[in-house]
Amino acid sequence: MGSLSIWHWIIVLVVVLLLFGRGKIPELMGDVAKGIKSFKKGMGEDEPTPETKTVENKAENAKDHG
Repeated sequence: MGSLSIWHWIIVLVVVLLLFGRGKIPELMGDVAKGIKSFKKGMGEDEPTPETKTVENKAENAKDHG
């Protein structure tokens, strides 16, 4: 059970091709890439912008003085 021989990989490849077809695999990989890009974009949007920081600072200052 240590390493897989070339025959194991060939069988796995044939099964994957039978399940998804040749055209479906690149489409799935494209969808995965789009998902990763949108995830990274979403993570970048979580960082506060300078305007947000200014509004937050003003709110904190108002609490301190009020």
